[in-house]
Amino acid sequence: MIPFRSVYINSHVIIPTDLGLLSKRSHNPLLKLLSPHLLREYAGEPSHERGVRYFEEDRVVILRIEDDHIQAKVRGTHTYMVEIWDEGDAELGFSCTCPFSQDDGAFCKHCVAVGLAVVAQAGGGENSGGQKTEPSKGRKMPDSELTLKEVEEFLGTQEKSKLVSLLVRQAEEDSDLMTRLSLLAGKAGKAVHLPTYRKAIDRAINRGHYIDYHSMYDYVRGIENVIRSLRELLEENHAAEVVELSEHFLRCLEAQMEMMDDSDGYMRNVIGELESLHHQACVKARPDPEQLAKKLFAWGLKSHWEVFYHAVEDYADVLGEKGLRTFRALAEERWRKLRPLNPGEDDLLYSGDRFRITSIMEQLAGQSGDLDVLVAVKSKNLGSAYAYLEIAEICTKAKNSEKALEWAEKGLAAFPEKTDSRLREFLARESHKRGRHKDAMDLSWKEFVDRPGFEQYRLLNSHAKLAGGAQAWTEWRERALQLLRDQHSADQRSTKKRYQWIPSDSSTLVKIFLWEKDVDQAWLEAQEGGCHESLWLDLAAAREADHPEDALAVYKSFVEPAVNRMNNQSYQEAAEFVKKVQKLLRRTGRGEESERYLESLRTNHRRKRNFMKLLE
Repeated sequence: MIPFRSVYINSHVIIPTDLGLLSKRSHNPLLKLLSPHLLREYAGEPSHERGVRYFEEDRVVILRIEDDHIQAKVRGTHTYMVEIWDEGDAELGFSCTCPFSQDDGAFCKHCVAVGLAVVAQAGGGENSGGQKTEPSKGRKMPDSELTLKEVEEFLGTQEKSKLVSLLVRQAEEDSDLMTRLSLLAGKAGKAVHLPTYRKAIDRAINRGHYIDYHSMYDYVRGIENVIRSLRELLEENHAAEVVELSEHFLRCLEAQMEMMDDSDGYMRNVIGELESLHHQACVKARPDPEQLAKKLFAWGLKSHWEVFYHAVEDYADVLGEKGLRTFRALAEERWRKLRPLNPGEDDLLYSGDRFRITSIMEQLAGQSGDLDVLVAVKSKNLGSAYAYLEIAEICTKAKNSEKALEWAEKGLAAFPEKTDSRLREFLARESHKRGRHKDAMDLSWKEFVDRPGFEQYRLLNSHAKLAGGAQAWTEWRERALQLLRDQHSADQRSTKKRYQWIPSDSSTLVKIFLWEKDVDQAWLEAQEGGCHESLWLDLAAAREADHPEDALAVYKSFVEPAVNRMNNQSYQEAAEFVKKVQKLLRRTGRGEESERYLESLRTNHRRKRNFMKLLE
């Protein structure tokens, strides 16, 4: 009989098996290489400290060890696979499935924990404090773990009662397994046991504490296990029950949303899955369309998380004519109570349920296909210049250009200063169409003065050429460049802090001259006033042919910063810069310098294993 020891993988029991302990193998070259000192050197102090803590918390399960290879699992935020091997020349090879190691190629805390566990179990090394350890007195570990087939064969020889007892004991400690078993039992009879399903939903969602960012993956996986069970119910023709349970699910989720850090947006997908499941269940169950309309309208109007936000579109096939009529009547009643927004009241658009009822009315108007109805809905919220542009674009799409121009001009009159740039551009294009080129240029110049930048410069160029060709552009170009230079000079003198997205260097001028293919002038502007790093690379590429030394200096300056960001993407970028440096050095007859440069990178960054592979 094999003694039982449970192995936990992401909160699920996988196999009862005998792990044993790592055998002492004094002849193993990898074990001779491993030491806490070397692990600290590879990981750095922060990761080493965390790895020591993981080791001391007994989070490591050694799976196998060979003469030059170790494989293990470490329980962290998730369960991660770690491999460590002898790379040769007294160097360790390593990999871990955690994001830190995968993205940055780093020797992470999980690798440290495994290394310490191996040292401790093998004995004869040092502990985390640098003291000598005693050899492990445990049993020897077999050369490889049992296969799943061997475990299955073993389980087949056991009494049913023992296996049931083992599973129940494990379920007491594993909430996900308990949920799965409860749901299987909950549909074992002819009728679905709804309290069991509701309890499973509650247990999956409400953990009794805040769900932090690192716990979200496991949290969502538990929720999706329950959703999968609801899908199974739907496939087994329990549509009415799924309608009720999916609504309970959504209510519980909305109540819990403030208790989690969903920075990666998992919940939007979960809510979408539940809405889709609810719709599919409604298609099969065919609930009363008027009652469903009332429920969907009330929910969509009040939901802070956009649940049933597009119900009038998504459920048209279930609501039918009767349900849509009820839905529309409810929406119009609420809409009549809403006062119009005047210019400057745009902030009120997002207060209360105004935004949601507006969206519902826009969906209903879109279904009707009536331009006047949609314009009437849009014209109730004229708090911003963009609102006028939206109406103008709707009219343009409906091929009513005169009405479009009328609304655009209304918007400019309501917001004469610092208006929406898109509204000005729309009016400028419409003015050109009607031969009003001076009006178009006035609008384009005002936009450039308000927001002097590269895109506005290009628009000014296109409008000037429409208004008077190349000669007209020459005059406008001089005015625009002078304005940019005056602004840059004022910025240099000013002590007032600028917004981060507004360049205080010569980036705009550099970009303009590169666009105009005046590379020498662009380089001069960058040398005198500085520019964004992406523009330095554009300049280097443009000067490679005629000024290789300039390009060489730029590419070299980017190598070290990229390497020091220490992730695989930046290593790739650094390697590309190195290629360019080598190419230019060889091209200028400095092949020996190229080899010395490459060797210096190998020496300075030899611990960055992924970068070393790229250099090779």
